[in-house]
Amino acid sequence: MAKFFKKQKGRSAGSCQYTKDDMKRADWCMTKDIYVAVIPNWDGGTDEWKVEVTVNGKPNLDPKIYNGYDAQVKMYEYYKYYYDKNI
Repeated sequence: MAKFFKKQKGRSAGSCQYTKDDMKRADWCMTKDIYVAVIPNWDGGTDEWKVEVTVNGKPNLDPKIYNGYDAQVKMYEYYKYYYDKNI
């Protein structure tokens, strides 16, 4: 059988410890249409990541480039910021 699809290598930002409060804030934000995503910086190295914040369908990209761990920490900081700002 011929292979029709080339296997692609993906990227992973790794893992980051989170707390129950982190999850509570992320859940609250998502119910309010606020999403934070860690996305690869395809133009950079293999451990370069950006953080995208989408509020009411309008995406905004954090201009800073992070390593995988720091990008995830920043993601939870953004969730905390929006949660604290609106509670």
